[in-house]
Formats: sequence, C-alpha cells, structure tokens
Amino acid sequence: QVQLVESGGGLVQAGGSLRLSCAVSGSIFSIYTMGWYRQAPGKQRELVAVITRGGSVDYANSVKGRFTISRDNAKNTMYLQMNSLKVEDTAAYYCNAYYRSVDYWGPGTQVTVSS
Repeated sequence: QVQLVESGGGLVQAGGSLRLSCAVSGSIFSIYTMGWYRQAPGKQRELVAVITRGGSVDYANSVKGRFTISRDNAKNTMYLQMNSLKVEDTAAYYCNAYYRSVDYWGPGTQVTVSS
C-alpha cells in the first residue's frame, strides 16, 4: 500500500518562505512522477509543480520563479521550496504520486500566508 505524507505547512507572512516535504512509503519511489497540487477554499484543485522520475520539472505560471520542486530518491521524499509567498498561495497542499494511470494522494498540509 502506497502512503504519502506531507509536512512543513504552516502560517507565514507574505514574502516569507516554507519548505514542504512529501514522504512516500510502501513502493519504489523512483518510478513515480511526483507532483504538488493545491486547493483553496471554494476553488478546484490545481497543479502547482511536477517532477518526473527523470528529473524534468514543470510549474504553474503563478509560481514560476518562486517555487522549486525537487526529489531525493534515496530518501523517498519530494520537496517544494516556496519563496516570496503571496496571500493567494494560501491553500491546502497535496502530494501526488502517479504511475501507469494510477494516482496516489497524501492527506494534505495547510499553508496560510498572511498579509
């Protein structure tokens, strides 16, 4: 059973930074395309950043230049470094693992950015 657990969320002032982590267990981490999604109240879940098993990355336009996704296959962990945070980045952030048309999700971690 694949399990994903996010950590690192919290309350931060606008302009600040946070680093989210996603620990994966129960499977071979390196085979998955990994991603971070977020969902703000009343809005649909949206893709924030993705990193393939080969290390290619892509970002939503709204976070380009501010967020950095990375993965450490030796630690079965994915990260999201978030800098220059804005109030509009406030959301629940979810970790996703994808392989052969199957998605796995973590329970989410809340990020709140105050003005």
